[in-house]
Amino acid sequence: MSVSAIVRLAVLALMLALSSGLAAQGNLEINTPAISALQSSMQKRHSDLAPLYASGAVGLSRDGTVVLRDASAVPLAQRGQVNALVAAENADRAALYREIARANNRPDWEPDVRRTFAQRWIDRAQRGWWVEGAGGWTQK
Repeated sequence: MSVSAIVRLAVLALMLALSSGLAAQGNLEINTPAISALQSSMQKRHSDLAPLYASGAVGLSRDGTVVLRDASAVPLAQRGQVNALVAAENADRAALYREIARANNRPDWEPDVRRTFAQRWIDRAQRGWWVEGAGGWTQK
């Protein structure tokens, strides 16, 4: 499943989850130029991250970020590049969470957006990828 498809599903799940409360008037089809640009950036980066997920070097954290989980799985000469890749992904993720909340005219929803996406990323992780749950890191 593509990153953009996961983002669309997570937005829908967020709006459904929040619809019982504050988000009853939330936009289920959020698509702003900023969100599209973030999705595109993340999609391009995904091909570089996928082998890192598969090797266990990088994992999906429960706070909606990507973490360099096992630096020893990355050759020393490549660690700077991997750290930069993880930082860029996390910057886009934070911007995505913020933009979705903002697009709904509810910047206060950002923590809810982050939690919803964190769970969606983990739920959609491929077999063998490392994910962080309440009990710590596990391999799917």
